[in-house]
Order: sequence, then structure tokens, then C-alpha cells
Amino acid sequence: MKEIDNAELEKQRDFIQKIRLENHTCNKQPLAFVETYGCAQNENDSERLCGMLSDMGYGFCGTPEKADLVLYNTCAVRENAELRVFGNLGALKHLKRKKPSLLIGVCGCMIQQEHIAEQIKKKYKHVDMIFGTHVVYRFPQLLDEARSENRVIDIEDSEGVIFEGVTSKRDNPPLAKIPIMYGCNNFCTYCIVPYVRGRERSRSAENILNEVREVAALGYREVMLLGQNVNSYGKDLENPLTFATLLREVCKVDGIERIRFMTSHPKDISDELIDAMASEDKICKQLHLPVQCGSDRILKKMNRSYTREKYLDIVRKVREKMPDIVLTSDVIVGFPGETNEDFEETMSILAEVRYDMIFSFIYSKRKGTPAAEMEDCLTDEEKHRNFERMVAFQNEISKEKNDAYFGKCEKVLVEGPSKTNLEFMCGRTDGGKIVNFRGTTELAGQLVDVKITEVKTWSLIGEII
Repeated sequence: MKEIDNAELEKQRDFIQKIRLENHTCNKQPLAFVETYGCAQNENDSERLCGMLSDMGYGFCGTPEKADLVLYNTCAVRENAELRVFGNLGALKHLKRKKPSLLIGVCGCMIQQEHIAEQIKKKYKHVDMIFGTHVVYRFPQLLDEARSENRVIDIEDSEGVIFEGVTSKRDNPPLAKIPIMYGCNNFCTYCIVPYVRGRERSRSAENILNEVREVAALGYREVMLLGQNVNSYGKDLENPLTFATLLREVCKVDGIERIRFMTSHPKDISDELIDAMASEDKICKQLHLPVQCGSDRILKKMNRSYTREKYLDIVRKVREKMPDIVLTSDVIVGFPGETNEDFEETMSILAEVRYDMIFSFIYSKRKGTPAAEMEDCLTDEEKHRNFERMVAFQNEISKEKNDAYFGKCEKVLVEGPSKTNLEFMCGRTDGGKIVNFRGTTELAGQLVDVKITEVKTWSLIGEII
């Protein structure tokens, strides 16, 4: 594990102070528009970028048209996310002509791919800052250079670093996302993450626990611990520590009522972790356990390092200890070499496990990964037909799972107003189920008892008891 030293962090703080003083002399506060694509890790990076921007005197706005700085934090996992970024960058070309002082930056996983960075460099000359995942800590320096009308391109090709001591501008309580590790060592053949995020590296337990205490003091009642594979946490530390041990330490922090985590790789889940989840009341009874496919043949091609039977054995252990556990998963349809027979095995594992919800995708080729060179068996039409059939089947299961909540009383942590109906408040159960109910904004951040009066496929509706 390589941590950024204090001298480098102090250097970046000097740039923050310099930009803050410059902004203070302006007639009006400069505004930043920051848009994030991808996973919770990207969202956490954006929280730190926004924290630095806030320290530099920037305010925030909801549209690029009002902004003095536009920053896209990108994702490389799916092609659709990349296409959206390219589309947005193209649209900004016209905005920059109208407002030459506008600064435009692109960062994140997409940019850590050399061919993508080169494409943006050549085709989108109106972009002022291009920087990858490993240099987020240098953002104040990069922004200072861009403000001086110098185009900045910083794609450090390294195993990645850890940097502490950066202010995060988080969403309002009750939930705070806290990274416990970065990178991935698994090299699933379809996945670009190890190439853009680097190898696994764990934060120290001391720094993690200090951050948990800080957010608790600020009124956050729930934390989500983040990592590409949280089950591997601590193996690289000088004094190795298991993820289960870390969870038990987080449980001791006063003020924190609920603890979630993602994502768990099935090959590394331990009996110790299952026991910790079952025995600690603060650890939410929710587990996201990506299966990706039900066929052993395809799992091997994916380099997932477990078999169907091994996966199902984990599910059995989890449900023996926690019968009411909410299980979710990821599934890929149309992986290279997958046949209709392989797909039927995926359908059968959905029927056997009966997940509460899945995140499903049609395979997206990622340049630089082994799977990108593999041959297909199915046509695009077959892949889409299988995908739609799977989604419909899982929707039936999800609705049936939610039906079991009708008439029950659930303890809900209130997050804020519903996004679809401002007369309703929205929160989550211990298992992560979304619950909407009539209430006022004063309830935000509180745990309330809600009786479930209506059931939908993806959410529940209730009334406060």
C-alpha cells in the first residue's frame, strides 16, 4: 500500500488556498457542475472532488449552462456510459464557444484507458482537463494549471495510491459512503476495473474508524463500506485484519445505527463474515453477492473462481444464519461463448436462489480485457430475447418477495422526500427495501415504524404507526 505523503498533500492544500483567494476577489462565486457515472466508488471520488471544490470557494449548480466549471467523473464498465460522456462532451463544444472562460474536465475510470484519453485529447480539444483515477489527489494543482489557460493531461499509469485528509462534500444524512479499499486483484475476463483502478489496497482500520466517527458526529446514522471486493479487505496491511473484524469495530461506534457494504466476491466470503452479519444487530441483513452466470463452463471462462455449487452453498449458509436476508446479485447475459443451454442454467439459479432483485446486463465488450478477444455463440437478437425473458422472470420473483411484506411493520431509516411524489417521504428497511409513506421533512434521518399497506415490484408503500 502506498500512501501520499504529507508534503504532497500540503502542496495541494496550498493550491486550494491560492484558488480560494482568487475566487474570493471575483464579483460573484464561481459555480461547478459535477456529473458522476458508474458505481459507488465513483460517487465517493466525486464527493472528494466536490469537497476540494468547496474548499476552493466554488458553489454548485444543476446544469452545465450555469457553470463556470463542468466536470464529468466517468465509468468504463459499460459502453453506454462512455457513449453518454462523448455525447455530453460534444454538446459542450457549443457552450464553450458562447462562454470561452468555461473550464471543462473529464476524469475517472474511462480516462485511465489510454486509448480513450487519446481520443478525447485529439477529438475534443475544448476539454481543458483530462485526468485518471490515480491522480484525483492532484486535482487542485490540475485546476490551477487549467485556470491559467494550460491544457492539462495527467494519466498516471501506476498501481494506485491511497490518500487521506481530503474533505468530502457528501449528500445530507443519514447515509455516508466510506471506502475501505481500492482496486481489484480478481481479473474477471470481462472486467476493466483492475486495469483502471489498480491492484487491491486497503485503508488502515484507524483511518476508516476515524472517518466513521466523524460522520457519526455530523449526524449520519448509516454507513456503507465500499470496495470492489470488501471480502479481501486487510490482506495487504502490515498487520492483516479481516473484513469481519473491521465490521465488528465499526459496530462499536456510537451514533451509527446501520452498516452496509458492497461488493462481496463469492470466492472470498467467509464463515467469519456470515457469523458477524448474523450476530451484530447494526449490520444490515442485506447481501449483494454477484453470481454473473449459472453455468460452470461460463463461470470458468469469466475467471470467477467459484462453481455454481460453491455459490449455492454460500447462499445456503447465509440463509441458515439469517432466514430473512435480502439477497441481490449481478447477472451478465450473452457473455462470449454462452449458449442457450448456458443461459437456461442462469435461469435455473434465479429460480433456486430467488433473489429480491438483480442488476442485469447484456455483455459489453471492453477493449484490453481477455473476453474482448473471445468468440460469440449467440446472435444479438438471441441475447436480447434471453435478456428480456430473464428480466420478466426476475420481476415476478421480486414482486412475490415484496408481497411477503404486506401488512408487516418495518423499521425504516428516513432518507428524505420521495423523488416521485413530494407529498411522500422515502426510506429503507434494514434489508434495503425502499419504502414510501406520507410524512414531513422533519422525519429525515430518523428511524420510524411503518406498516406496509401496498406492494410494488421495486418498492413498498406504507403508513407511519
